This record gives sequence, C-alpha cells and structure tokens, in this order.
Amino acid sequence: MASNAREDILAAAKRTAQAHGYSGLNFRDLAQDVGIKSASIHYHFPTKADLGAAVAQRYWEDTAATLDAMWADTPDPARCLARYPEVFRKALETGNRMCLCSYMAAEYDDLPEAVRTQVQTFTDVNVAWLAKLLVAGALVRPEDGESRARAIFAAIAGAQLVARSRSDLALYDALVGSYRAAGLLPA
Repeated sequence: MASNAREDILAAAKRTAQAHGYSGLNFRDLAQDVGIKSASIHYHFPTKADLGAAVAQRYWEDTAATLDAMWADTPDPARCLARYPEVFRKALETGNRMCLCSYMAAEYDDLPEAVRTQVQTFTDVNVAWLAKLLVAGALVRPEDGESRARAIFAAIAGAQLVARSRSDLALYDALVGSYRAAGLLPA
C-alpha cells in the first residue's frame, strides 16, 4: 500500500462528498477511484463515520489555512472580506461542486455525531474569521461581528447552492453582486 494512500482516499472522498454528500461516500467506489482494495480504506478509516469526520475535518482545516493566507495576502480587512466569495466560487468552478460541509450540513439529521461536529466546526471557523475581519476593519461594532458574519456566511453558502442547482456560475456572481449592492459585503 502506497504511503500516500490515506491522502488519496481523503482527496477522492472530498470530491465525492462535494458532489454527493456524506450519503454518497461508498468504500467500494472510493477504492475503485483511488485504485486500491476497499479493505485498504478500512485500514485507514475503519468506518464510514471515521472517513466522513476525517474528510470534513481536513476540509475545514484547509479552508482555515486558505482564509488565513488570504488575509496575509490582502491585509486590508475590507478588501480581504470582498475576496471571501472566491473560496466558495472555486468549488463551483470545479465540476459544479458544493462546499463539502454545506452539502453535509443539509444531511445533518443523518450524520454520525463525529461528522456533525466537524461540519459545525467548518461553520464556526468561517464565522470567526469573518467576524474578526469585520471588527478589524471597523465595519461593525465588536458586539455585532458574529451576527453579521453569520449573515455573510449564510448568504454566500446560499448563493453557492442556488448557483449549483442551475449549473450557473454567472448566477453565483450576480447573487454576490447583489449582496455587495445591499451592503452585506464590501465592494
């Protein structure tokens, strides 16, 4: 078994979950996608819940790193916030996929607790990052940071969902433009 099999499994699981959610994760199909036996997946992830939690955790960790890098590259909080929709747009650009954790959140009632926790962490990471920038840029009062951040997160995730349902990236851009025009996001 290759030393990068775990990473290959996580990458394949990410692609699958972005297109089909947690319910779409199937060890046999993932094994075929990666080019290994399904028993090899069980070696790394004994249960589907273990795999789902690991892929969701990796997703929020990667997103947190992307957001931190974005702020490092764009230190002006308002300009950085204006770039936030790019993170969700990239999934749509890649085969009309969804944010993995947004997709899994729609399956919330059917998720094992370990997966639920990781999905909730994704939201928490995004909201905390947004709130931090909103306050740092003096765009809201500190006590209003979290509620505004939740509104932005929900709006962007919703725009992605609507655009995916139409396979229309231009619709995503138009929705984000309307959020900017309404003052929810900086221009």
